[in-house]
Amino acid sequence: MSKTKSAGSTSLGRDSRPKYLGVKLSGGQKAQPGSIIVRQRGTKFLPGKNVRRGKDDTLYSIIKGVVQFTTKRIKRFDGSRRIAKVVNVE
Repeated sequence: MSKTKSAGSTSLGRDSRPKYLGVKLSGGQKAQPGSIIVRQRGTKFLPGKNVRRGKDDTLYSIIKGVVQFTTKRIKRFDGSRRIAKVVNVE
């Protein structure tokens, strides 16, 4: 006897929906208050001037201005350093 029904549904085909993460506004583009700049998991990009972080780590603008990306050396708690990408709106 067969374990599975013939011509039944496949046991595969269960894939999650895409999350559409990444940079939404690049450097030099204009941002409105509340516009999403980066959708991310974790803090790959850090919020800078006039940028806030949402509860799902999304970075968004709080003023009307131009998006700027900079790098900054961040000191970790164990004394080592890492280069972090910082998002500002001027």
